[in-house]
Amino acid sequence: MSARGIPAGTGELKRRLGVFDAVVIGLGSMIGAGVFAALGPAAGAAGSGLLAGLALAALVAYCNATSSARLAARYPASGGTYVYGRERLGEFWGYLAGWAFVVGKTASCAAMALTVGTYVWPGQAHAVAVAAVVALTVLDCTGVQKSAWATRAIVAVVLAVLAAVVTACLSGDAPRAERLAVGADATPGGVLRAAGLLFFAFAGYARIATLGEEVRDPARTIPRAIPLTLGITLCVYAAVAAAALAVLGSGGLADAGAPLAEAVRAAGTPGLAPAVRAGAALAALGSLLALILGVSRTTLAMARDRHLPGSLAAVHPRSGVPHRAAMAVGAVVAVLAASVDLRGAIGFSSFGVLAYYAIANASAWTLAREEGRPPRLVPLTGLAGCAALAFALPLSSVVSGAAVLAAGAVVYGVRAARAREGGH
Repeated sequence: MSARGIPAGTGELKRRLGVFDAVVIGLGSMIGAGVFAALGPAAGAAGSGLLAGLALAALVAYCNATSSARLAARYPASGGTYVYGRERLGEFWGYLAGWAFVVGKTASCAAMALTVGTYVWPGQAHAVAVAAVVALTVLDCTGVQKSAWATRAIVAVVLAVLAAVVTACLSGDAPRAERLAVGADATPGGVLRAAGLLFFAFAGYARIATLGEEVRDPARTIPRAIPLTLGITLCVYAAVAAAALAVLGSGGLADAGAPLAEAVRAAGTPGLAPAVRAGAALAALGSLLALILGVSRTTLAMARDRHLPGSLAAVHPRSGVPHRAAMAVGAVVAVLAASVDLRGAIGFSSFGVLAYYAIANASAWTLAREEGRPPRLVPLTGLAGCAALAFALPLSSVVSGAAVLAAGAVVYGVRAARAREGGH
């Protein structure tokens, strides 16, 4: 082991990302396809309480982000909550967090790739999805800096599209301020479920933490980048949600298949709809790139600890990236994207992400004051919020998510038993 807990011979990643790059990667993860699609289901759940659901999701995300930032500054290595859980709670909890992230987010990668395919060429969605996965995996293997440059371009275009949507919706006679008022149709349960649906739009800040080993001066960079990214994303989402709600109302938003495209049509600018669809495809591409980066780095961390094949812990000497982990993740995602449609069957991924952050908050609770512990209320609120949002998800998501976590626990138990027998 090296002084930093990295096994000898596997290599360390190169620190090339500054605050701006870290913020851009976080924005690429959060301002993804979700903002183009999640508003409709969330409005269906919360009704006129949509903005309240967005605020609740942002509160839980803030607590999770604060806990993650303090932990990332303390443990600036690849793996995110896998590392924090292992170091603060014990090997099992770190493993469970890593399992939930890798399994759940691999399915999310396939789903996002199919989203790209559906927007770009609906008749050949699977083929386009595989091509997107291959291209982005190759990009990842060329170096994290090139991935950051590509993400900058994607984020710039997507933000421009969203700015055009807000401007179009708030111009003319279509918007009505009274549509923003909370009415009798908004119930606490509905708002909570909407927050659960919207929370995952904010979850991309974990990508900054999972890239901790590639960030320059992580003790300063990560605690600055995570809240900055979250704040920008909240402002963008609030503006987009309010503009769409003012034009369509909660009922129209809930019934819209492509909420933002419907909003610009209702606002009297139908010519903008194709640009919105193109923006959605590009946003999905940005999310897919960030997901591949995050999953491959967590795979690297787990391979270093032999929870995954040790060969995946290799770091390329020139590009300085975990090329074998990236190629393995890309290969699995490409097979899934080519063979099955996971867009409607990844509820367990949502449950797994909340379990992942629950472990992050529990880890932050154990920090001492001199280790940079956040106020106790922050991890406590984050942990309670994760639990509440997880069990507010549809029953099928809860059951499938719990089954995936249980399967991971069984795998860990079997391996631990074999290790004990080998020790004897």
